[in-house]
Amino acid sequence: MPHLARILLFPIKALDGVAVPQARIRPAGGLEGDRELAMFDEQDRKINGKRHAAVHRLRAVYDLQRRTVTLRVQGEAATAAFHLDHERDRLAAWLSGYFDFEVRLRSDPVRGFPDDPVYLGPTVVGAETLAAVAGWFPGLRVEDARRRFRANLELEGGGPFWEDRLVAEAESPVPFRIGPVRLEGVEPWPRCAVPTRDPDTGETDALFQKTFAQRRRATLPAWAPVARFDHFYRLAVGTRTPASEAGKVIRVGDPVALL
Repeated sequence: MPHLARILLFPIKALDGVAVPQARIRPAGGLEGDRELAMFDEQDRKINGKRHAAVHRLRAVYDLQRRTVTLRVQGEAATAAFHLDHERDRLAAWLSGYFDFEVRLRSDPVRGFPDDPVYLGPTVVGAETLAAVAGWFPGLRVEDARRRFRANLELEGGGPFWEDRLVAEAESPVPFRIGPVRLEGVEPWPRCAVPTRDPDTGETDALFQKTFAQRRRATLPAWAPVARFDHFYRLAVGTRTPASEAGKVIRVGDPVALL
């Protein structure tokens, strides 16, 4: 059985992630600190990679103990550091200058700003899965695949696409455990335009989605719930977390077990 090899949080939705050794489960089911802040434009729409390719050119480095983020533009040396709690106005002003329109920041430490409004648990992918996907595209590194698909929890030791075992043929949850935390796999995660783009430049590979879907279909494991793949541009597994798990902590190295 696999184990938990990596935990990634994305403190500011749409920007770079940060690897952490452990994470606590929020009452709403996600990981504490994940997508806690989100950027909005003047029309109150989320600023993310789906709408704004310029997001990809922003580099973010976090010091979670000090609650700071340091930003720079890809290819430029200048940096700017901000406290995530006490300097949000400064941070919003810097982002407004970068995007060339007004940016507003919102915080939700309880629920966060998950990609799916229904399934609030962390997304799960395999390290071997990311390596397999990277091999489908000349020059794509595993780290590039990791940054394109932006999953929270990375498992290791199960082989490519082991996480497909966490989805059932029928639309019923698959219970599993990571260390002390019980989770439920609910669906193979549909992807948006973000994985088609270079994570540094935002440049789009026009053939990425088609190539990915063809290779995903051809390599779908025998155990995968093919009935749940209305299309094959899906990777990683979305989860939900029972309310009983709030406050529990998962750690890198925790074993993973189907229940």
